Amino acid sequence: MTIHNVDHRQHHSKYDTDACQYWNKFYETHHGKFFKDRQWLFREFPELLPLGLRRTSVDTGSQWERRDISSENLSSGRTVETCQDRCSDPCPQHRDTDIPECPTSCGCSRRVDSEETLVTSFPGQHADFRILEVGCGVGNSVFPIVKSIKETGAFVYCCDFSSHAIQLVKDHPDYDQSVCHAFLHDLCEEGSSFPIPPQSLDVVMAVFVLSSIHPARLQAAVKRLTTYLKPGGIFLFRDYGRYDLSQLRFKKGQCLAENFYTRGDGTCVYFFTKDEVHSLFTNAGLKELQILEDRRLQVNRGKKVVMHRVWMQSKYQKTHSTG
Repeated sequence: MTIHNVDHRQHHSKYDTDACQYWNKFYETHHGKFFKDRQWLFREFPELLPLGLRRTSVDTGSQWERRDISSENLSSGRTVETCQDRCSDPCPQHRDTDIPECPTSCGCSRRVDSEETLVTSFPGQHADFRILEVGCGVGNSVFPIVKSIKETGAFVYCCDFSSHAIQLVKDHPDYDQSVCHAFLHDLCEEGSSFPIPPQSLDVVMAVFVLSSIHPARLQAAVKRLTTYLKPGGIFLFRDYGRYDLSQLRFKKGQCLAENFYTRGDGTCVYFFTKDEVHSLFTNAGLKELQILEDRRLQVNRGKKVVMHRVWMQSKYQKTHSTG
């Protein structure tokens, strides 16, 4: 097992400043055909479903039932995602009783209702349950969620800093503005606004996205995201773990910082440990609900290759108002 040392001759600033360009080129090259839809989401993250949906076990696997609506199978098994081909019961979520006042940085308009009450106007403002996926790419998580939450009073926001990816999401036949709002956003840009007020989200999800950010920028990005969670809201995370096969395959000269690498196409990836994940979220004021190190052996029978895969998965909760 070999981990390459940092090549200090490699100037990595362009991979930060031009990251958007690299990812735009990636999506222009692959369009929506590189990753498969993440049908495993509801098995691993039942918190993505509103309380109006409940989980029941059946002999053939996991199934979800909608109250007062005929049951439908929303889980078709778990697919494995790599970069190269690329627990707990649901925690209670809180509905809005009052829509919070919108800060001017949000860019949201305001209106006065019939009772002359000041109300913030933003996409999904009347939703009972709100989800944000950061780094949504072309919607491989978004559209399985959208299909599952229709007519439940829930709403999905999704963002990416690749304009090409966001356009592909909006052009998708399943994109529905009544339940989904896609927008351009750079997690590392402090001045980049969200179209929603703070403390308005029930769930924030980051799946294979935080690893693309330089480790020096990660903490600030996570702290900022937590301000948009309601008290009781959940942060869902899944990403690459330390010593995953894809880390061991990197060549000398591709290491930009410790455990942070650049691929041949200029996109970057970091590999996490459990302790790092825990520190990242607890330092943002969140409480641990679950943290797992998912280690697996995958066999490519065609090539007769055994692959050692490592992923990190966690769930953290905002227990109080942090502003």
